[in-house]
This record gives sequence, C-alpha cells and structure tokens, in this order.
Amino acid sequence: MKIVEQIKQPIDFEMELFEQKFQLSMSSKVALLNRITHYIVNRKGKQMRPMFVFLVAKMVSNGETSERTYRGASVIELIHTATLVHDDVVDESNRRRGFFSINALWKNKIAVLVGDYLLSKGLLLSIDNNDFDLLKIISIAVREMSEGELLQIEKARKLDITEDVYYEIIRQKTATLIAACCSLGAASVKPESSDVETMRRFGELIGMAFQIKDDLFDYGQEKIGKPTGIDIKEQKMTLPLIHVLNHVTPKEKKWLINSIKNHNKNQKRVKEVITFVKDRGGLEYAVSKMKEFQDEALNILKDYPESQYKNSLELMVNYVIERKK
Repeated sequence: MKIVEQIKQPIDFEMELFEQKFQLSMSSKVALLNRITHYIVNRKGKQMRPMFVFLVAKMVSNGETSERTYRGASVIELIHTATLVHDDVVDESNRRRGFFSINALWKNKIAVLVGDYLLSKGLLLSIDNNDFDLLKIISIAVREMSEGELLQIEKARKLDITEDVYYEIIRQKTATLIAACCSLGAASVKPESSDVETMRRFGELIGMAFQIKDDLFDYGQEKIGKPTGIDIKEQKMTLPLIHVLNHVTPKEKKWLINSIKNHNKNQKRVKEVITFVKDRGGLEYAVSKMKEFQDEALNILKDYPESQYKNSLELMVNYVIERKK
C-alpha cells in the first residue's frame, strides 16, 4: 500500500464525502464557470490539506467530525485553489501537476476571475454558516502567504537573507497554510480549546520541514519533478545556500553572490555553486534543521492518546521528510 493511501485509510469515508461536498461548494449558474471548476476538481493532487483537517479533527475529539469540519476543509481547498490559479497567471505557467493550467486553456482574464470567484465562494461558505472563527484562521493564512511571497521577492533582490529571515519567509509562505489546516481541524470540533493553538503549531512545524525538504531537492538527490539548480537560476535563497554564505570567506561569498546574480543561467557555473554548497556542509546543515522541526512536531503528538488518526499524522510527518518529490 502506498504511504499516502495508508495515511488516508482512517478517513477514507470522510474524504469521499468531502469530495462530493467540495464539488457542490463550487457550483455556479454560469456554464463556463462550471466547466472550469469541473476541470479543477478532476485534476486534484494528493489532497494533503483536507487530510490534515480531518485527521486532526478526529484525533483531538476521539473520532468525531462535524459539518463544520467538512466546511472548513472545503474553504481551505477553495481558497488554496484560488491562490494556485492566480499564481499560474503571475508565473505565466502553462502546466499545473502535469495538466494544462487554467490560464493556458482559458487565458489570463478568465483565470483571474475564476480565482476571485473561488475566493468569494470560500468566504461565503464560512459567512453563511457563521463559521467566523474558521474564516479568521483562513484569512490570516492568506494574508501571511502574501506577505511571505513579497518578503521573499524583496530579499531576493539583495541576496542578504539571514537564517532568521529565511525561517520567517517559509513560515509565512509555506507553513502557514498547513498550520491553518491543522488549527482549523481542531477548531471545527473543539472551538476555543487549547488544541486549536497546539495544532496550529504542529502544522507550522510540518510546513517548515516540508519547505526545507523542497530546498534540498534543488541539489539533486534523486530524480524528481523539478530539475536541479532551479532555485539558483531563480535567485531563490534556500537554507543550504544561506548557511554556506554565512560561513565562508569574504572572497568566496563575493564569488557565490556574483554567480547567483550574474551567472545564474550558466549551466556550468550553477553546477559549481551546487558542488561548493555540498562540499561546505550546506546539505547536512539543512537536513539537521529539518529533523529538528520533525522531532518537535512528533513531540506535540505524544501528548495525545493512541489512535489510528494519531498514527496517520505521525506517518504524515515522516512522509514529509522522506518523500521523493
């Protein structure tokens, strides 16, 4: 059994029902919109976000879920999908998960409007049901994701990122959404309990580990989805690089920064940078930090009673670290 199926097993029923409810939450009177949302629904990924929502909800409440849990999972997916549709427009990306993106098939204007539509559907799903606590969790996540992206763009221009700034960027850009899924799962069944904040922290730690794992892929450990050196070509500052930049001689630092700023399209130079970062222990350092976040996340779970949902969340934490793509 694949690990993702194993993680999903205790919530198979909930996930199937969720898919039906999610499709309904997208429906519109406009035929074009329905065609596009149908296209989106049929090209779903692993669905990690709703899985986090349901597993956390069931773990903190001894196997319970409520209508709020389903709504919360739908809102997260609606708003996340909206941000992906908009991202593809901004990045001028024609593919998403191996399929054509919305902007590739229907052009930018329609893609932006579809993103806006999904966002408003998510907001209304919460408002119509008075789920204001859930809406607040999600709205904070969207704000932080935007801030994180902008902070990264601002810092990439100067390449002056410290480790602390890097953590702040990935906390906002990547970890905040997983944190929202986990706190939302807890809030949907135990509103205003301490579990809401505990699970937010749990999700944040997983998100941090997840992003560092992504950074490591750029150094080409295995054959994966994105070719190696892409982050360097895009002048993205990743943890292995930041660590090495902060621990080399001024001369080496100058060479590294010059390589990334002015020679990032030069295949040979990018390879030299990758080799330099590897030789100076950048990868080992990033792996050790990733493991710290993983251990802290697993420690949080120790306080919860044994259950199949807890087991799945432990598997999820380990899968984030061990995944091959």
